[in-house]
Amino acid sequence: MSVTLKDAENAGFLVDRWTESLSQVVESMTDQRPNVHWEAVSGPLSEVDGGRDLLWWEQPFQIDPQAAFWIGAPPGVWEYAGTLTLKAAGLETVETVEAKNTWFEILGQSLAVVARSIGSLLHREVTTESGGERAVDRSLTEWASVALTFAAPDAPAGVSPLLVALNPALLALIAAPPAEPALPTPTPKVRAGPEPPAPLHSRTMDLLLDVDLPVSISFGKALLPMKDVLKLTTGSIVELNRGLNDPVEVLVNHCLIARGEVVVVEGNYGIRIQEIASRQDRLRSLR
Repeated sequence: MSVTLKDAENAGFLVDRWTESLSQVVESMTDQRPNVHWEAVSGPLSEVDGGRDLLWWEQPFQIDPQAAFWIGAPPGVWEYAGTLTLKAAGLETVETVEAKNTWFEILGQSLAVVARSIGSLLHREVTTESGGERAVDRSLTEWASVALTFAAPDAPAGVSPLLVALNPALLALIAAPPAEPALPTPTPKVRAGPEPPAPLHSRTMDLLLDVDLPVSISFGKALLPMKDVLKLTTGSIVELNRGLNDPVEVLVNHCLIARGEVVVVEGNYGIRIQEIASRQDRLRSLR
């Protein structure tokens, strides 16, 4: 007997987590939070897609090479979401291929939450494999119809919903997850000194915390014609686009993170942080 979205609580849980994650990712990139609502539908693709030209993304997971999460988006959704994101980053014109690639980037971030949710059901670490734009498995018959709407005045009205499917391998995997293993009874230990503090991070987080990132300070920028650049000599002065009392920018890995004021600490220059950059400012700095 096949497992359906209607009768599988865990399947609905995964769709709930993905729709919430999708909404959060879009908001983090655009400062606009879309409304998301979904309902389960059954039937062959030819009946539920209404003949629409959907852009399909297949997301496999390392837990099982056959388990996959499918998302089909109509042009009105992925073009608007991708364009909105790039314009929030400062682009004035957006090509269709740029909007599509940005939509795939949004999906990639949102689907990481699905992997973690599968892991919480199976009581083990689950990660995403490399997904891609692929034609959907037309044998699937269980779908989630996801309405994604934006409140912005220029948002398209009456946009067709997305289609989401968990293939049979993924549905079977989460239908009857193993029981959470019982924790072993700890053996009392006698210590001469105080208990060491519990670790604050997972092993993965500990590895990330050791990664070195370049931190630089930007006092300002200037645009000069090539003829003026060639005239620069020792003693030349270049006027920057920042006033004397304006805050300087703190860049981490060339991305704007914060602003602050210059201070002197034991004979060395330093920066006192005064403001953490907003999401929109960070996106603009990635251009």
